[in-house]
Amino acid sequence: MSKSAANPGPGLFDDAPVPVPVQPAGSKPVEPRPTPPAAAASSSGSYNADAIEVLEGLEPVRRRPGMYIGGTDERALHHLFAEVLDNAMDEAVAGHAKLIEVSLEADGTLAVRDDGRGIPVDPHPKHPGKSALEVVFTVLHAGGKFTAGAYQTSGGLHGVGASVVNALSERLDVTVWRDGEEWRQGFARGLPVAPAMKIGPSRKHGTLVRFLPDHEIFGPDAVFRPARLYRMARSKAYLFRGVEIRWSCAAERIHDGTPAEAVFHFPNGLADFLAERVGTADTVTPEPFAGRIERKDEAGAVEWAVTWTPAGFGEHDSFVQSYCNTVPTPEGGTHEAGFRAALVRGLKAYGEMTGEKRAAAITAEDVIANAGALISVFVKNPEFQGQTKERLSSSDAQRLVETVLRDPLDHWLTAQPKAATALLQFVIERAEERMKRRKDREVARASATRKLRLPGKLADCSSSGADGSELFIVEGDSAGGSAKQARNRSNQAILPLRGKILNVASAANDKAAKNVELSDLLLALGVQTGNRFKEEDLRYDRIIIMTDADVDGAHIASLLITFFYHSMPDMIRAGKLYLALPPLYRISHGATTVYARDDAHREELMATTFKGKKPEIGRFKGLGEMMPAQLKETTMDPGKRTLARVTLPRDEEDVANLVETLMGRKPELRFRFIQENAEFAVEDLDV
Repeated sequence: MSKSAANPGPGLFDDAPVPVPVQPAGSKPVEPRPTPPAAAASSSGSYNADAIEVLEGLEPVRRRPGMYIGGTDERALHHLFAEVLDNAMDEAVAGHAKLIEVSLEADGTLAVRDDGRGIPVDPHPKHPGKSALEVVFTVLHAGGKFTAGAYQTSGGLHGVGASVVNALSERLDVTVWRDGEEWRQGFARGLPVAPAMKIGPSRKHGTLVRFLPDHEIFGPDAVFRPARLYRMARSKAYLFRGVEIRWSCAAERIHDGTPAEAVFHFPNGLADFLAERVGTADTVTPEPFAGRIERKDEAGAVEWAVTWTPAGFGEHDSFVQSYCNTVPTPEGGTHEAGFRAALVRGLKAYGEMTGEKRAAAITAEDVIANAGALISVFVKNPEFQGQTKERLSSSDAQRLVETVLRDPLDHWLTAQPKAATALLQFVIERAEERMKRRKDREVARASATRKLRLPGKLADCSSSGADGSELFIVEGDSAGGSAKQARNRSNQAILPLRGKILNVASAANDKAAKNVELSDLLLALGVQTGNRFKEEDLRYDRIIIMTDADVDGAHIASLLITFFYHSMPDMIRAGKLYLALPPLYRISHGATTVYARDDAHREELMATTFKGKKPEIGRFKGLGEMMPAQLKETTMDPGKRTLARVTLPRDEEDVANLVETLMGRKPELRFRFIQENAEFAVEDLDV
């Protein structure tokens, strides 16, 4: 298991001074090329050949880092470390390295070194005048992992990892020990400072990469977090039992209790990882189901560890962490699907063998409930979704996992019948709870599903009860589409309406009763109006009106509030009605992006956050214009959004009079109100 190392022994860094740019005598230094400005259109604003810009080398990475590492936030910053560490781990998995050292230095520079073969330094045949080392760090899609010649399995697929890190670093220095020689080369913001230079003879072998992230890209406050680096390095050691990773961190960088030095080596791999996660919690079976099998004929390997505990795992009832070629896949993928399928098939087969007919009803949801699982696969040419590799999509991985786990799971179950029966009964209980919840949900929602006319409009949540659930009422299918993608499906439902609903304050009662839009809304809520309204019938804990941040949006919100006030004031008195407050502007400069509610808030942010700068300002035309991620971040995520609760004052007579004046059947009352209050609207007029 992981252990601190006050003195981890001779280190790879002991005699490796900080690399400095080196150039041969009489040679001309290579000056970094400035990034060319965007091509300007002609004075007439015409669109011609001058407007077509060609980005060369690593310029696309610096212009659009989000396309390569997913953004410029803290997660993306630490992804740089993941790319460099993955390259070192690939050497270890290929059998060429046994030791990796990670060091966070006092100035924020991060160093990663392995004792592998060392990056080739000989001239590259397709790039005259450049070494293979320089090509690896300056040319996109250049690497040794496109074919099986250099690596059977690897986490690097696209040949962009090293070059992307280089492009987004203020400086990057590489030292290579190979074929009895030491070589070095330095780079600045992706460009070589000097050619690769031979330093002298050496008996070492391997590669050292030292880099400092570029604050022009990640912002002035961007720094590596020791605790996060520590966890990432430790996780890698769990994933390959044949490697030892040494961690060190300068004292000036430790502010979170992270050890200054540690050695990670886990001979039992994922079984050790799972044991640490489970701790002292009681488990359903005495021992976890764990193992590792390598299929040399298919150049694939699978390692797994899973256990079940009724108490859950800290804040979560269950967890599944998956990896492919030591790369974390937080979004899961085909290897996770194969893992779940293998567990379901094995438990169903055991139930059939023992005569337990109820086992036929179990699903993957029941098997994973209260499970802690780790699954790691090594496959040739894996296919990921995106450069950040968060989801595996290789169909071969699913077949490999299902095939590999079939026999070991059957043997594990039959070898310990008492534990296997306890596990099967535990999973069956989860299945019965699931089916009971579904039945209760069907009964609870009967009022909305009976004669429901909104199968294509109401996007309901999966929550079985009203507690914690939310219904967002949005205007139009466009906004509804964005909201459906941005929501949390477990507790957030979306109901799009067709524009402005009927004004019930001025409409006849029979017209309101026949209005399809209002009837649909009542069906979705599960309640009736007037004195037949019952709070316990509400199918949602919060009703949130979410309209555009403009005049039309305010009008629609006013009509909805009027409807709820006239039809079910007790819902407002119970504090169930809210207004979402989406932003009107998106303001960004560099890595900083903020949102402004209105013009006044925009000016406030310009004077504080962007003082003296010229940020890019975008105005949202409506919720339908916002990307789902933006809508979630600003308006729907409970941890970040702002809601306004609609309330009634103690003296409700004044409210009744105001509603009648503004929304009632007498236009002369509205005219008089406008005349009496026109002076308060002067500031909003464009004069």
